Amino acid sequence: MALFLTPLLVAGCTADPAAPASGTSSPTTTPSPTAPAVDYTVWQAGQSTPVADPIYPARGTDAVDVLHYGLELEWAPSTKTLTGTATLRIRPTRDAADLVLDFMPYQVDGVTLDGSTVTGTVAKEKLTVAAPVVGDKPVTLVVKYHGTPKATPMPSHRSDAEKLGLTVTKEGGLWTMQEPFGAFTWYPANDQPSDEALYDITVTVPAGWSAIASGTPAGQSGNAFTYRSADPVATYLTTLAVGKYQKLTAKGPRGVPLTYWYRKGADDKLLPYLKKSPTYLAWLEKKFGVYPFPSGGVVVVDSESGMETQQMITMGRKIENSKARRDRWGTDLLHEYAHHWFGDSVTPTTWTDVWLNEGWANYAQDLYTKETQHLSEASLDRYLRDADAALRKKLGPPGKPNPKNFAEGNVYICPEAMLREIHKQLGDKKFFALARAWVQEQHNTQQDRASFIAFVNKQTGRDFTKLINTWLDSKTTPRSITVK
Repeated sequence: MALFLTPLLVAGCTADPAAPASGTSSPTTTPSPTAPAVDYTVWQAGQSTPVADPIYPARGTDAVDVLHYGLELEWAPSTKTLTGTATLRIRPTRDAADLVLDFMPYQVDGVTLDGSTVTGTVAKEKLTVAAPVVGDKPVTLVVKYHGTPKATPMPSHRSDAEKLGLTVTKEGGLWTMQEPFGAFTWYPANDQPSDEALYDITVTVPAGWSAIASGTPAGQSGNAFTYRSADPVATYLTTLAVGKYQKLTAKGPRGVPLTYWYRKGADDKLLPYLKKSPTYLAWLEKKFGVYPFPSGGVVVVDSESGMETQQMITMGRKIENSKARRDRWGTDLLHEYAHHWFGDSVTPTTWTDVWLNEGWANYAQDLYTKETQHLSEASLDRYLRDADAALRKKLGPPGKPNPKNFAEGNVYICPEAMLREIHKQLGDKKFFALARAWVQEQHNTQQDRASFIAFVNKQTGRDFTKLINTWLDSKTTPRSITVK
């Protein structure tokens, strides 16, 4: 059983001490003349259909569809101050008296909407911009702010649970993991999975330091590092790390550029796993089709966990191997790469369906372990049923996650066991054809249980509705359900 133990993977900011508690910016100038017309069609790929999240309703809103985040950040390690200018291209989904986003109480230094100065107030981790908006009429919001980052609690009891959001290291560096939320700890965000957006992130750091973010590297100018995401990204899949890093580049399958960021000395023992990334990606491509993004990579941080942050995986150096799982760090890395198909490219609409991410990624990880360690089919079947029974008894079914138990074992193992049942009934050829079709045809979309069931039934020509619903909702491990 130890060979298949599930990695529990995860991925904050306060005001400047001198800042007023409200984080209010007051208009100091008169409104500017009518701003020039903006062509919002260039960010069309960032359009989403936001859905209010039923698991964490305090995060995000369905009233706002952010098309693009332009983040210009500067980090000062000596004072632990983050200074930012966030330019958001927003499509309001309906008429409203104001705009509301998730945001930690930094000192807000100025807010404009379509070039006119407006009032922005931060209270209870919400930024409220006092200006009316019209449904489907895009606007440009610019927020200037500064302060010392602070992370936010994670709603979970996992052994590797850590605070979420931007974390300051003892050396004055930064790193973040933010599933199911936490992006709001370093920039104003609609912090929920259904609102994906495009990104341009530029981070300026002192000489000798490096800044790493999600997306494709777009160049370095002096001490400013820029990253661009031309594929839409959910807020929980963005990342930021600052430190005295070493950079290593490589090529993945079909020449996909890969970048690894690590600390010399501290991370030397992890280099063999990082360098194995092309092997992991080649194995995943064979199973699930081409890697869905134009670049990939890994940044190593001071965490006990790992996170599938888009195009730049965030891996904790504190993930420990053991006698039973000597390759845990490596197979956990493969798990995170698998999420680029299942979670990053195809994202759950709400956190109700986190099993859509974790079940697939965990199954990929365990299939890789079984193949590379030459384990039997029976050993995987036995492990999954035993673990499924224990987790359902402790945590309940995976289709009805408890908000206090985010990303605990039931949303990993139980849906993996369900996929195993589907796999056995379809056989290798049809199962992996289904998996490839799911991720390739749903690329850059948000999906849920209903759409998954409909897709499986259409793709296979068989009705798996009862099997899938039973495995997602049953309080006990289901008996085998034969689908004809």
